[in-house]
Amino acid sequence: MTTGSSLRLEHIDHFYGKVHAVADLSLDVPAGAFLTLLGPSGCGKSTTLGVIAGLERPTNGRVWLGDRDITRDPPNERGMAMVFQNYALYPHQTVYDNLAFGLKLLRLGRKAVDARVRQAADALDIAHLLARKPAELSGGQQQRVALGRALVKGPAVFLFDEPFSNLDAALRARMRSEVKQLHMSIGATSVLVTHDQEEAMTMSSLIAVMRDGRLIQYGTPGEIYGRPVNTYVASFVGKPTMSLLEGKLETAGDDAFLVGEGSRVPLGTLRALGLTAEVDGPVVVGVRAEGLTVDVGQADDPGAFPATVRLLEPVGSDTYVQLTAGTHDLVARVAPTLPLAVGQEVSVRRHGDPHVFDAATGERVSR
Repeated sequence: MTTGSSLRLEHIDHFYGKVHAVADLSLDVPAGAFLTLLGPSGCGKSTTLGVIAGLERPTNGRVWLGDRDITRDPPNERGMAMVFQNYALYPHQTVYDNLAFGLKLLRLGRKAVDARVRQAADALDIAHLLARKPAELSGGQQQRVALGRALVKGPAVFLFDEPFSNLDAALRARMRSEVKQLHMSIGATSVLVTHDQEEAMTMSSLIAVMRDGRLIQYGTPGEIYGRPVNTYVASFVGKPTMSLLEGKLETAGDDAFLVGEGSRVPLGTLRALGLTAEVDGPVVVGVRAEGLTVDVGQADDPGAFPATVRLLEPVGSDTYVQLTAGTHDLVARVAPTLPLAVGQEVSVRRHGDPHVFDAATGERVSR
């Protein structure tokens, strides 16, 4: 079994000319963790992966693998293996030779190479494909070969550069599970780059959300999802996207309400929100789809507010309901058996603690 090593980035800066691609990035990744660098195109995540791999030399900062400073080490001396988006298989070589290629460069004996190749092929269920060439393989099989080529090296760190983006939805989901199981079985530290938040949530033990070259939030999937530090993270992570409602926070005793044009949404108590007093200025309240309950008709409930069904999106086990309450748009998740129709007036109740952000800065103000 491979043993993972801790990984540490210290104040990494990287410039492309005048473009500040990565800005003062520091991360501590425990040995055996599965870290995802998450963000949109151009946020600096691929550059960060290149710095970790040694494909990019940082302008400032240091990279540590365990207690070893590897900032200036070449890629082949870092104890890492990368799986690329396009697989990068040698088309003229068989699967066996693709798996063995890197081992032969290490000048391992023929028996050692053969043993490692067959062990990796068995682990990835591609032993029956060893005599084929890449053109004779499906996309999923090519992906497994790319994984096998990394696995045979016994790396301390696996690096994945958007490895599932060329696969269809069903195969992508299956490969996510297989890679996660592989990670758990071999004990290596893994770093994945993706813009797909669902991919990040299902695979990772840690997520680093990035924007414009900067680290915005770093934590477990539960922390990122359950307590986003600002509206950027709140709207980027979660499916469907968190509903963000802007208005004025008003209080009646200890009860708080979000007041907007044509709506008054109960938020619970100030204590539950972690606020000691009314917040000055406009706020943004974030509500997850599972944090809303939709009742047919108008309920006589002080904790409910009226809304109109704008759109229904059945997704099998759930239905996403797009709602309008005054000038606010919300999305709720309901059972597919709930009798709803577009244009229908309903009653909506919010449960759980909402997320409250400062409208001017986007930063979280609730606990």
